[in-house]
Amino acid sequence: MIRIGLLSDTHGHWDERIRTHFHACDEVWHAGDLGPLPQNLSDLIPQPFFAVYGNIDDQDSRNFFPASQLLKRENLRIGLMHIAGYPGKYTQQARQFILENKPDLFICGHSHILKVMRCKDSGHLHINPGAAGISGFHQVRTLIRFNLDKRTIRDLEVIHLGKRVRASSDILHRPD
Repeated sequence: MIRIGLLSDTHGHWDERIRTHFHACDEVWHAGDLGPLPQNLSDLIPQPFFAVYGNIDDQDSRNFFPASQLLKRENLRIGLMHIAGYPGKYTQQARQFILENKPDLFICGHSHILKVMRCKDSGHLHINPGAAGISGFHQVRTLIRFNLDKRTIRDLEVIHLGKRVRASSDILHRPD
């Protein structure tokens, strides 16, 4: 059995509580839009770390992380991509990836919308962990934990990090 910590769309905001919530995980997966990586990332996330780059990531991240990944764990095929859509509304790139790789589990980010659903067409489980960062339109910051055990995805938990704190640039200032 493997315990997975899943997050996306940190946009450079690496909440210290990620380490607390993922401390018992064997691996951490990030579905893109990492943003600037902190110098102490290995302290925040000491586990093996797998990620794909997202649309806001700089060239350094794009040189280090791929646009998509196919992982194999517990006899499951896991697809990881940033911009993909969702079942019934996948992008052309996501449809091609799914057709070629036939994942049992397909993970994406980008929308900042937490979503866990079964794809009727291919039967895979689709997960978007929402957004863990403070940039964007989402109201609540989320992470996901789950277990992979003998071709089974179990014990999925959604973790709420709290409300998205608005940046000062998001607040309209009115003259007194």
